[in-house]
Amino acid sequence: MEQVIFVMWRESVEALLVVGILHSWLSRTPGAESGRRWLWGGVVAGLLLAGLLGAGIYSAQELLTNWQDQFQTAMVLVAAALIAQMVLWMRAHGRTLKRDLEQGLSRNLEHQNWWGVAVLAALAIAREGSEAVVFLYGTLAAAPASDLPLMGLAALGGLLAALATFWLLQLGSKVMTWPRFFRITEILLLLLAASLVVTGVEKMQALEWLPPLIDGVWNSSWLLPDMGRVGGLVAGLTGYRAQPSLMTVLAFVGYWLLMAWLMRRGSRQAAAPQTAHASRA
Repeated sequence: MEQVIFVMWRESVEALLVVGILHSWLSRTPGAESGRRWLWGGVVAGLLLAGLLGAGIYSAQELLTNWQDQFQTAMVLVAAALIAQMVLWMRAHGRTLKRDLEQGLSRNLEHQNWWGVAVLAALAIAREGSEAVVFLYGTLAAAPASDLPLMGLAALGGLLAALATFWLLQLGSKVMTWPRFFRITEILLLLLAASLVVTGVEKMQALEWLPPLIDGVWNSSWLLPDMGRVGGLVAGLTGYRAQPSLMTVLAFVGYWLLMAWLMRRGSRQAAAPQTAHASRA
């Protein structure tokens, strides 16, 4: 449940950030008032696209009745990949997102072409919405039916928390600024993706797609059982296992090595244009 709240919160805040930048620019720029209708049209279109994806995933599950375990395994791993990709994308574009969006809006204003605003809003909502849909499916598929109403409330709670967070961040604060918000949630998202990778690897072992290599490399149940209240929360948010197989450990370590390499490479690529600009200046 904590996973659902967190992902819905973070995904919604990112979508609100893009829509908020667009709306703020359109509101304060003379001659751009008509673009707001296109903005809200794009928001609606993005929500519809995310809803269509959800319907498509549900239909695919119904069609793959005899392959539900395999389908759910694939969706868990896809959700992990999307979360990791979201972190990498925000690392690469977060610092220049506002400037890039406003430059695009200025070009649209010159030609009075607001299709770009609608497309930007639709893509922002659809992108974050599709990631949330895939993640929710992967999480709900593994949850007992009795927990589904609570999961729905958790998703709603995450959305409401996102609205409150966005409002507080817009007010400005020394305690929680946008850069600090993204740094903190970036770490939590990477941990959550690690948890999904571990779940996917365990499912593949259950399907006999991967060998466990060695069962129970260690047993830390005496310290923190992963089936208890606290241990279950840690396991769900980080991928911790009290008695992991060697394959699970290797997948967990491999995930973090891969993410460290991708993030380092992304930092170098982001620094290269700034260095080139400084040398020209």
